[in-house]
Amino acid sequence: MTIEVLIADDQAMVRAGFAALLDAHDGIRVTGQAADGREAVALSARLDPDVILMDVRMPELDGIEATRRILGPSYPAAKVPRILMLTTFDIDDYVYDALQAGASGFLLKDALPDELVHAVRVIAAGDALLAPRVTRRMIEHFAARRPAAPQARADLGDLTERELEVLTLIGRGRSNSEIGGELFIAEQTVKTHVGKIFAKLALRDRVHAVILAYDAGLVEPAA
Repeated sequence: MTIEVLIADDQAMVRAGFAALLDAHDGIRVTGQAADGREAVALSARLDPDVILMDVRMPELDGIEATRRILGPSYPAAKVPRILMLTTFDIDDYVYDALQAGASGFLLKDALPDELVHAVRVIAAGDALLAPRVTRRMIEHFAARRPAAPQARADLGDLTERELEVLTLIGRGRSNSEIGGELFIAEQTVKTHVGKIFAKLALRDRVHAVILAYDAGLVEPAA
């Protein structure tokens, strides 16, 4: 199965470099390139890619708003793509907002070639890019600097007490095996709880479970 990729970045050299790198690998094909967010939304609807590499900062429409539109309820394409944000971590304060908008992870623009290829494959497979502990640290960093308004606890009302415990531990960066150890339950049971949590809360992946845990006040950013 070939992973079809759309690259959205306002720098032509960046787009060309990423495209050449990805096209050189079996099972990955770049089907389109967009120079701004508005073009990214239009091309995504027309080309129906599996993965979008989306720059955070672009003219016309930034990557966050483009992500919101692509992952919104009115998106017209047959399948919903997975979005990987491209960022310069030291200056972009918008990664947390991008993840809230539905992106499945982020990648530094100066990442090594193998890291880019790995990221595309991971995202295409339906997984979040980041390991749980890295995800927690990254989200905690942005949550502390740019806290979102807490969501009503009613959003979590359909969860059982055990599922709420599991969601809290996901928010604290625990892996499934670590959650099982803390709650004295089998790892397979944890996986079942995680699946039910994702279904009840319409979560795309573990990254968004962590975000929800912060937004709902289950986990507090470190001081």
